[in-house]
Amino acid sequence: MIYVRRDPALFPKDLLARAEAAQQELEGLPPEDRMDFIKKKSGLWREFGAHLARMSYGKCWYSESPDPQSFFDVDHFRPKARARRSETELDEGYPWLAFSWENFRLSAGRSNRLNTDAEAEEVVGKGDWFPLLEGSCKAHWEDRCEGDESPALLDPVSRDDVAMLDFRPEDGHAVPSWTCIGEVRQLRAKVSIERYGLNRGALIEARKAVIRSVAEAYECIQELAAAGVDLRAIDLHQQQLRRATLPDAPYSRAARAKLCSLPMGAGLCAQPEDYPAVRAA
Repeated sequence: MIYVRRDPALFPKDLLARAEAAQQELEGLPPEDRMDFIKKKSGLWREFGAHLARMSYGKCWYSESPDPQSFFDVDHFRPKARARRSETELDEGYPWLAFSWENFRLSAGRSNRLNTDAEAEEVVGKGDWFPLLEGSCKAHWEDRCEGDESPALLDPVSRDDVAMLDFRPEDGHAVPSWTCIGEVRQLRAKVSIERYGLNRGALIEARKAVIRSVAEAYECIQELAAAGVDLRAIDLHQQQLRRATLPDAPYSRAARAKLCSLPMGAGLCAQPEDYPAVRAA
């Protein structure tokens, strides 16, 4: 998972206006007509996809996957049609958030849709899952208190949530971070890793490839520095490591985790002044 700073200025004004108009129309419909209206307007939130992608440099907000062969969805963080709270509990979800850009997250299909991880032989994907922590209030159409809810799933637009996850530098597995302390935080990290499919075999292999590349560049720097020669080669390897830890690089959080696990490696990571700008279309 990566932290995504959302910028509504990246959305075309016309698109925001049409979303607001759809919301106003939805508000005036009787309950039995709301779902049909939302389904008919599904193309509207899909138009936000390209603009959401710019906020994360084209990467899935949940898995950090940039795979151009994957399809990407505009996920409703709080499900618009129905919300599955547990294996046995379902409710109407959050239909009033169907057209709210603040509820949209860019997701690779395998993180968003229920699918089977063949290697682990288990079903992963967010789907309509949105469990709440024990004791949480639960919003509904007449009481839209979603800001007071306590979701079990971690949210990529929350820095504090993203900080609860990390990656093992030796094998690329998603794990609770060292600051993810306490039963509730551990539960949220575990549920999120499972639901977003963060330890699918293909994702782990992709992270491991990045980790190996980072380790090799680091070892080359060590050897060249010890020999005291070929300063240009040292500079090139340092540039490689900075690129690997930039926010637009594939699986940059795994690359950063690996570097930070190595002596003096943290100093080779990209710094904020290196970060690429996010530009509107």
